[in-house]
Amino acid sequence: MFKKILIANRGEIACRVIKTAKKMGIATVAVYSDADRNALHVRMADEAIHIGPAPANQSYIVIDKIMDAVRRSGAEAVHPGYGFLSENMNFAAVLEKEGVVFVGPPSPAIEAMGDKITSKKLAQEAGVSTVPGYMGLVADADEAARISAQIGYPVMIKASAGGGGKGMRIAWNDQEAREGFESSKNEAANSFGDDRIFIEKFVTEPRHIEIQVLADQHGNCVYLHERECSIQRRNQKVIEEAPSPFLDPETRRAMGEQAVALAKAVGYASAGTVEFIVDANKNFYFLEMNTRLQVEHPVTELITGIDLVEQMIRVAGGEKLPFTQDDLKITGWAIESRLYAEDPYRNFLPSIGRLTRYRPPVETAAGPLVEADRWVPSNPDVEPAEGDVAVRNDTGVYEGGEISMFYDPMIAKLCTWAPDRAQAIEAMRGALDGFEVEGIGHNLPFLSAVMDHPRFVSGDISTAFIADEYPEGFQGVTLPDEELARIAAASAAMHRVAEIRRTQITGRLNNHERRVGENWVVTIDRREFPVRVNADREGSTVAIGGQDLRVESDWKPGMSLARLTVGGEPLVLKVDRIPAGYRLRTRGADLKVQVRRPRGAELARLMPEKLPPDTSKFLLCPMPGLIVRINVGEGDEVQEGQALATVEAMKMENILRAERKGVVKTVNAAPGESLRVDDVIMEFE
Repeated sequence: MFKKILIANRGEIACRVIKTAKKMGIATVAVYSDADRNALHVRMADEAIHIGPAPANQSYIVIDKIMDAVRRSGAEAVHPGYGFLSENMNFAAVLEKEGVVFVGPPSPAIEAMGDKITSKKLAQEAGVSTVPGYMGLVADADEAARISAQIGYPVMIKASAGGGGKGMRIAWNDQEAREGFESSKNEAANSFGDDRIFIEKFVTEPRHIEIQVLADQHGNCVYLHERECSIQRRNQKVIEEAPSPFLDPETRRAMGEQAVALAKAVGYASAGTVEFIVDANKNFYFLEMNTRLQVEHPVTELITGIDLVEQMIRVAGGEKLPFTQDDLKITGWAIESRLYAEDPYRNFLPSIGRLTRYRPPVETAAGPLVEADRWVPSNPDVEPAEGDVAVRNDTGVYEGGEISMFYDPMIAKLCTWAPDRAQAIEAMRGALDGFEVEGIGHNLPFLSAVMDHPRFVSGDISTAFIADEYPEGFQGVTLPDEELARIAAASAAMHRVAEIRRTQITGRLNNHERRVGENWVVTIDRREFPVRVNADREGSTVAIGGQDLRVESDWKPGMSLARLTVGGEPLVLKVDRIPAGYRLRTRGADLKVQVRRPRGAELARLMPEKLPPDTSKFLLCPMPGLIVRINVGEGDEVQEGQALATVEAMKMENILRAERKGVVKTVNAAPGESLRVDDVIMEFE
């Protein structure tokens, strides 16, 4: 077995590989750019080598720089992670020529299946059902529009070397085909160093279901069942689960056997994923093969007990697979939620900055990974407590660290496992409620909202789920009346504790509990709940809306997380002090709460509401990013929906469009400029 491995990647996946390598007794080498000098993967590795400036095309995807690090470190093997050079056949070939083992498939297999166009042709030749499309390379935007019209809208414009949602656009007309071609081409060049584009028919209302395969160098190949990846936004997966709530055993077997046949046809060895789209009648179509480890691999590990990173390393070392297809069972259910640095209230635009608070939920161990002794906790210094459910958090950041504009916005992959799907969902709800992230915008509220959504709970989902259920974007969650009453009761009990603390601090030690009082009015986003709080040593009984709710908790003022029992049911609240009240967050809701005496509440009703400033005459930069292009000039008349500017952040291009008809008065930004959130790009008359 190898003595030293270099990880040609960064962030969460680099940390993930390091954990397994350490468990196997293998020394690890990290590489890092200027922006990642203090990154977690650098801290975790046994040694680290600097490879250049922050942009990936000047560091992480420059083969010569990675090879220099390999030579300097003396690493015997390289694990590429996902993204960057993981599906670059030239990189694998250079390593092979150098006598360094690539922890992945042979370069001919990468060439055959890593290229989306070639893989589709091979799949067709092998008799695999594929999606209709144009398999040749598209030369320019006009040709993209012409081909798209011939195929029939809607179409998917995709980077041939793409992955992870980068370089992908859906087009519904000629204009969107032209714009999508340009953006996909630019994203592909920046992310993969390969700007080739192809076009295929977009199947409406599909499910995205993928099969994990694992093959060795001795002709053995198995499938580790499927992952449901249909909850997507902008072609980027957000929530995954294993197994799929949609497949039956017969369809699962057919998809698995087809995936294995395809892998064997190209001499595949290592972990790989064959992706399918599946329609409502369980007809499935080959989409592509990812010749690398997938982001969502943990859910497969959780239901099978197989450490995929360990198996990749062992296969690369020439070992045979230690199991057969008959050994691979599905045990329980696993769900993964991707935590992204993006603001769900600003149409999920990227967010950068410092993590002033980053406290994931406590990890717990359960399920097949524990039984197989392959549990790899995110924090090796903390022994997970065993229980009926598992909580796992794969991450590459830490409290006080910085989220950069140069890389993917993923912060962490939060996973739960339980004996069945309902319990796995409930475990995920609790884990999301207890996950504290401050300092940047993030999608935790949205993830919580999905976990409670009736369609997701029922398993009635497709890749159009987010577009269907949140057509105007995510505006937060409106909690039912009974839940608001529980939160109001909790707020009153917590406020009473805070008031007792305040009276003690101010020196009013005598009869402070009597001074605090019992009658209060809790206002939650303008809705009032009169309450009466009767306290004892164990907690409080809150009279609210004709019912008595028992509130018990060990919360103290200053604690950012309150774990309570209200009316016999658990309630977890993220707590922040704001002027005259609290900001409470739970289950996707972000609530402004005031607790006042009755007279104070009466006077508060008379206070005028402060209105936000009018920004309708400005195009504001919605995220920190780089101006790629300005499409209009001063004096130009623009129409509703017209493209005005393109901003790039975290490897994604975002086209900003006119909300209404108007005339451009001034343009305040130029291509190449870096802007902050709400910087003015242009003003209208």
